[in-house]
Amino acid sequence: MSEVKQYLARIGARGGRKSRRTLDAATARTMVLVREARRAFRRFRATCFWSYRPDLVIGADDIPWVAEQLMKHGNREAWRVGAKLCR
Repeated sequence: MSEVKQYLARIGARGGRKSRRTLDAATARTMVLVREARRAFRRFRATCFWSYRPDLVIGADDIPWVAEQLMKHGNREAWRVGAKLCR
């Protein structure tokens, strides 16, 4: 087998193993919510967050605020995303 095939087989086998990162379920859920809140902030910036800096960093403490702004100032789709963040 060529060196390239051996290398690809070695790194491919690593992908199938269990991740080495150990996160508890609550931390993992929070990370997902932060990612979704950041995505919503960028997506609905023109309608719901126009008065805030475009480079505002959204963290875990900002998730309820993002959800509130989406549900208060957004359209139906923004409201749906905000409600999803509240779960």
